[in-house]
Amino acid sequence: MAETLVYVEDEAGEPTVESLALLSKAAELGGTASALVCGTVPAERAARLGEHGAACVYVAEHPALRGSLPQPRVDVLARLYEQRGFDSLLFATSTLTADVAGGLAARLEAGLNWDLVSLERRGDALAGTRLALNDSAVVEVSWRRKPELALVRPGVFEPIRRPDAAEAELVHVEVELADWSAGATVVEHRPAAADEQALEEAAVIVTAGRGLGARENLALVEALAGELGGTVGATMPLVDRGWCPHSIQVGLTGKRVRPRLYIACGVSGAIQHRVGMDRSGTIVAVNTDPNAPIFRFCDLGVIGDALEVLPALTELLRERRR
Repeated sequence: MAETLVYVEDEAGEPTVESLALLSKAAELGGTASALVCGTVPAERAARLGEHGAACVYVAEHPALRGSLPQPRVDVLARLYEQRGFDSLLFATSTLTADVAGGLAARLEAGLNWDLVSLERRGDALAGTRLALNDSAVVEVSWRRKPELALVRPGVFEPIRRPDAAEAELVHVEVELADWSAGATVVEHRPAAADEQALEEAAVIVTAGRGLGARENLALVEALAGELGGTVGATMPLVDRGWCPHSIQVGLTGKRVRPRLYIACGVSGAIQHRVGMDRSGTIVAVNTDPNAPIFRFCDLGVIGDALEVLPALTELLRERRR
């Protein structure tokens, strides 16, 4: 019977939603699902991970695990794997877990598949899929041997809570760190500033797509959103390029929104984006390509260059306010 270990990341002592979603999925794969908690999650909260499918929760406590350093976590995971021999080790993708999974793969000389959007168990082997070619194609992936390490995209699974499930068994892990793992320390932890308006709660969203062409053109989207009293969204290609933070990404692997008004600027309307915004009240699309998929489901379509349409629309709104 396959054994799966899910690394559960926490924020201020609470497991992240993405970790809980991945743990719920691991429980559905069959076999035994366990969780590893490093850092500051209270014991009673860790035991309640049984509600999300964990039969056993391994708890690692050490001062080096209270920060956001990956190497001490790699040491804990490698030792735990040596003791338990898990078939699969799963991580919900974040800045920290990407470093941890990469370091662990190197340590164990194991295969790591990343950016996965699905997982299934075929016999005793894990299989998954990932999107490629700007999310226009689906690629199936597998592993040549165990352990199977996987990084899963945010937003592809939902946390499933089973209130009637038994509490998970807690097992405290003995932490032994290599000398080099203590070579770095966290000097300061500065949380990101909160968004002025949460994307999921916005009544008006103006979203920037790849058709804007350059990072500086985002100012046109921001100006229009400001005139409408709305907020700015972005597509995955812009987030991948580092132009926008993931917190404003709309789509399958970002936020799912339903504003009263959604304006898509230079957005093609691929299915991966559509699932994040197709419940919007009124959808307006601006695109130079008359065959763009977004014109098939928008309420109002403007065939034109967003770099020309947006300034004109913003100015028109300003004039009406005078």
